[in-house]
Amino acid sequence: MAKVKTREERLFSAAVLRRSFELQDKQYESGFKFVYEGVLRDLEVSDEDVVAYLAAHLAEVDRAIGRKGGARLKGPAGD
Repeated sequence: MAKVKTREERLFSAAVLRRSFELQDKQYESGFKFVYEGVLRDLEVSDEDVVAYLAAHLAEVDRAIGRKGGARLKGPAGD
C-alpha cells in the first residue's frame, strides 16, 4: 500500500504543479485549470491553501522545478 502523504507533502505537490503552469505560456491555461482543479480535489487542498504555501515556500518550489530564485507570484489560478 502506498504511503499516505502528509498535508505538507500534498501542498508541495500542488504548489509545484501550479508554479510550473504559472511559468508557461497562456496557451496552456484551460488545460491547466482542468488538471489543477482535479489535483486539488484529489489532494484535498484548496487553491487558497496552495497560494499561501507558495508564499511561504516559493524558493523551495522553484528549486524543485529547476529554477534558481523565487520570482514574483501570480494571483489565484486563472488570474
